Amino acid sequence: MSPRRIGRRLTTLLAGAATALGLGLLSQPAPAAADVTVAATVCYNTSQAGPYAGTADQAASIWTSYTRNVTMSKCGSNLMIYYTTGGGSYAVRRSLGNGYVVIDTVQASQYSPLRIMTHEIGHILGLPDNYNGQCYLLMSGGSAGTGCTNPYPYSTESAQVDRNFGGLATTGAQVFRNSWPTPATVG
Repeated sequence: MSPRRIGRRLTTLLAGAATALGLGLLSQPAPAAADVTVAATVCYNTSQAGPYAGTADQAASIWTSYTRNVTMSKCGSNLMIYYTTGGGSYAVRRSLGNGYVVIDTVQASQYSPLRIMTHEIGHILGLPDNYNGQCYLLMSGGSAGTGCTNPYPYSTESAQVDRNFGGLATTGAQVFRNSWPTPATVG
């Protein structure tokens, strides 16, 4: 196992312990040696995610794998995952790495639930929508169509998340709605 992976796992364990002790939910450990990147931990919670809890776990794993400066761990509630029926999927980012995601069951029956989840978490990690219709770009959202199932961030998207968390720049509250077209009427 590489020193980077060991560092990331230790960070996740320490973040979980800090959460249990009430020492905060978003942590950034002290800088490590120059050749080892230590990631900030975004703690997420799927207790209200219903049938999308496993999807959230997959999306968190994708973001952890595709970034150097972020580790997502089920260790608290920086990021709450919810589901609803109707009204659209969306993310509300209160600050970088903090907020909530709502997955709409109607949209998830038309689009890839994993793509939706990974896209919406991307907003919490500081990425804006990109309505260019290109499936290879995760943040193109629903503009890529129902046939697009790609749940992986493109290299420029991952790099932007790494830059966002590299200095832990904070941003104000933002709501990301309408990145998925209005779902067809069920009936």
